[in-house]
Amino acid sequence: MAIGAKIDKKLLILRPYSETQKSTKAEYLFYLMKIAVVGTGYVGLVTGTCFAETGNQVTCIDIDVKKIEKLSNAVITIYEPGLETLFQRNIAEGRLKFTTNLAEGIKEAQVIFLALPTPPGEDGSADLKYILGVANDLGPLLSQYVVIIDKSTVPVGTAEKVHAAIVKNANPELFDVVSNPEFLREGVAVEDFMKPDRVVVGTQSEKAKKVMEKLYAPLVRQGNPVIFMDERSAEMTKYAANSFLAMKITFMNEIANLCELANADVDNVRKGIGTDSRIGKRFLFAGIGYGGSCFPKDVQALAKTASEYNYDFKTLKSVMEVNERQKTKMLPLVRDYFGGSVAGKRIAVWGLAFKPYTDDIREAPALENIKILLEEGAEVIAYDPEGMENVKNEVFGNQIQYAHTPYAALDDADALMVMTEWPQFRTPEFEKMSLLMKNKVIFDGRNVFELDQMRELGFTYYSIGREVVK
Repeated sequence: MAIGAKIDKKLLILRPYSETQKSTKAEYLFYLMKIAVVGTGYVGLVTGTCFAETGNQVTCIDIDVKKIEKLSNAVITIYEPGLETLFQRNIAEGRLKFTTNLAEGIKEAQVIFLALPTPPGEDGSADLKYILGVANDLGPLLSQYVVIIDKSTVPVGTAEKVHAAIVKNANPELFDVVSNPEFLREGVAVEDFMKPDRVVVGTQSEKAKKVMEKLYAPLVRQGNPVIFMDERSAEMTKYAANSFLAMKITFMNEIANLCELANADVDNVRKGIGTDSRIGKRFLFAGIGYGGSCFPKDVQALAKTASEYNYDFKTLKSVMEVNERQKTKMLPLVRDYFGGSVAGKRIAVWGLAFKPYTDDIREAPALENIKILLEEGAEVIAYDPEGMENVKNEVFGNQIQYAHTPYAALDDADALMVMTEWPQFRTPEFEKMSLLMKNKVIFDGRNVFELDQMRELGFTYYSIGREVVK
């Protein structure tokens, strides 16, 4: 709840948080806290901004000087629907600040979030160097009790490692380390944060538990649970959740591949099984595989954890293998359409981000397809509403062309490949497309168009798990 919002004063009292204060049965108390967030990436910026929106004083800390300068000047550094409005408001109202100075940023904080990157190593394990580096730096700076929260997705046992790193230079009575994994979906992260399905907290400290209850109280007023458990179980919960969803997506892609061979329609199968309450309808859409910052990394990390305990997690190994193969499933169809080679062909690509409503291109299937097309001599011109700048700056540079509209990408194109299911791609001007393209052929990796529609419009149309329209 933002400062200035209309509230029932009989039910809600906002006041600074102190350990010595106790709520009474007559009052429902939301305590405002001083919060530090170390790391201003996707998770850190969403976490800091949303906690500021509930009235807390938040300082975000990062070693990237240029990024902190931008953020301090109210220039947001990620694209996430709805976030910029909250970001701008809380900076203007003085609740959200940024610094590169760790000591300054955590001064008087009651909670410190560690929202730092955990990139996968060559063996698939999560690299904890950033988290443990900050943990080492925190120890000498602690002078009053604080709850230090692992918000990053981390392997089982990380809370213990963070505690060990801090306690080398700090009295153990001055802190507790808590695991509080995030479950944010890119594209709807603000809603997920402000109205969470559940909040998972790993701690065996009653003192830390009370702080976490008060911290999340404004976000769970409708009764969604704050689930307390031990630290290792909380860490495992995040990996298990993402790996299960990745497995569900991958299973449906396998069904789609089988549908093609058996002359069945994956859309009908999806509807048939999605109405089963034991299965559910979400994450059942067939396509060219998952990407992003979470699923690939988390599946790898859980498989690595299993190997460390000498457990052969065969399901996860299959998920990774199938997903990697699925990413480039459309390329053989493109080659066959052009007689075995794409050399010299101009291929339009709609979609670069790994999913709609984000500029995140990490592990995006589109990138692997473009890489192979370039290697085989094709010319690529791409359009994405949010991801083009990242692709240009971080991946392909000027090796490909970037269109300012979806239609500009189609001008004189030999074929169109749809790689991301942005809503604006679902209802284009097909007549305009026909006039612009050399060949009326679409390779749809996200099944955004209907078969009957493509047939009626005279397009040659390839999709996933459905019949080919010729």
